[in-house]
This record gives sequence, C-alpha cells and structure tokens, in this order.
Amino acid sequence: MPTLYTAIRRPVITEKGLGVKETQGTLVFDVAPDATKTEVKQAVEALFKVKVAAVRTANYSGKERRRGRYAGFKPDWKKAYVKLKAGEKLPEYVSNL
Repeated sequence: MPTLYTAIRRPVITEKGLGVKETQGTLVFDVAPDATKTEVKQAVEALFKVKVAAVRTANYSGKERRRGRYAGFKPDWKKAYVKLKAGEKLPEYVSNL
C-alpha cells in the first residue's frame, strides 16, 4: 500500500457498526481488498493516533443489482473490525446523526 488512505477507504456508518463502536470499543472500516491486517493496523494508528489491540477482516462478494432488464454486480469489498486497546479514546468520525 503506497499511502494510508488507500488501505482505509471509509468508516462503515451503520446501526451495527455504531453499536459495536459504543459497546466493544471497535471501529469498522471499508478497506482495500488487498490490504493486510498489519497495513490496516498501521493506518488506523497513524490516522487516529490510537493504539490498536486486534484487527479482524471479512471479505464480502458483490450483490447483483438490476436496472430494468439490465443486470450487473456491485464490486466485492472487504470490511475490517479494529479493536482499540483498553483506555483508548474513540475517535469521532461521525457527526450530526
């Protein structure tokens, strides 16, 4: 990965993602499909200035989408669950919810 921003694409802001953030101190990100757990850990530590305890990743296949008679697929993507060490302050990347 050449830069930190290519490893982490965006935070996943869903009801489940925010629930995990509040209860378990875990951040959820959409990451590049070829990003490794080590690269994700280094990117989160550098961008948010926090210490990471563990990283879990999950690969998702793209779903079929239709527009009338035309069908296509959304791209495959990868999600990373980043657990912060105890005592770390959770970064606020969500506002106005």
